[in-house]
Amino acid sequence: MMETYRPIIWRDHKLFLLDQRLLPQEEKFIEITTLSETARAITDMIVRGAPCIGFTAIFGIALWVKDQDYLDQSLCRKACDEMIAARPTAVNLSFEVNRCFNIMKEHLSQNLSISDLYKKLIDFGELQIHESHEKNTTMAKIGFQELSKTIGSRKWRLMTHCNTGFLACGSLGTALGVISYAHKQGMVEHVIADETRPYMQGTRLTAFELAKENIPYSIAVEGAASFLLSNKKVDAIFVGADRIARNGDTANKVGTSTLAIVAKHYNIPFYVVAPVSSFDTSISDGSLIEIEMRPIAEITELKGVRLAPIHAQAINPSFDVTDHKLITGIICEKGFINPAHKEELYKVVNS
Repeated sequence: MMETYRPIIWRDHKLFLLDQRLLPQEEKFIEITTLSETARAITDMIVRGAPCIGFTAIFGIALWVKDQDYLDQSLCRKACDEMIAARPTAVNLSFEVNRCFNIMKEHLSQNLSISDLYKKLIDFGELQIHESHEKNTTMAKIGFQELSKTIGSRKWRLMTHCNTGFLACGSLGTALGVISYAHKQGMVEHVIADETRPYMQGTRLTAFELAKENIPYSIAVEGAASFLLSNKKVDAIFVGADRIARNGDTANKVGTSTLAIVAKHYNIPFYVVAPVSSFDTSISDGSLIEIEMRPIAEITELKGVRLAPIHAQAINPSFDVTDHKLITGIICEKGFINPAHKEELYKVVNS
């Protein structure tokens, strides 16, 4: 991916984030220099997508370290907790930040310099983005093999929800990475991107990415899912995940569960694609996943223009939980998981 389309760039001791709120009309990078600015960028969705949130947080912790004259374990934990609080649902955020904390603890025990710790964290962040591309390529190949078995050699009509491409992952995407890989093999006939209200990630971001890769696509409102699936316009559905419980329940952008229910009704394969960092085997099922509630203005307004009556209330969950019984398969870099087999997920993730 060309650097201009990388959503995270580290340069000259500063973090530059592609402001995804402005896409596709404007491609603008925001300069980030502090931990609080990093956390605000995550909360305000300047950067989004579970993997990119985690990678951004690593660089935010590094920026904090650079500005310190003194460090101890308590101060480091406080900074890490501030970063984790930026968004509660995506487990990648706490996963990466806690790995940063472990690096900090080890460093403190060796009594090394702050500048050394700063460099170590930067190297760690850049390594995670590099390894993410390799892991996502592995997942794409697994997804491609699965489609080859279940659909066959004719070109495929695929559907996705929200945004799981390079804007969400820093390089090759997860669910959209499977689609991108299949397109490069000449196997994609058409892609349907859900609009993904109210933040319109499908319309603004997935469509942007599909266009960049010259993949044939159409945008559809979520309410069109039953029409599309009943009329055999879709062969398979690929979505991402922000958190996956031990039993295979998955939290993803709101509307994912509805799509999975409709897919089950029409017997359309429904796949979740996510790295191991999105798995949370400490919780037994999806009922224990905290769901982020977003500001009501995202529903009642559009770019500052009032859509709803004055004083209208709104309910705006950012995510919902898809029951594992609705999922055909979960694909991670370690392999293919059948959620119907309760112990398989834990064994694969911890292998």
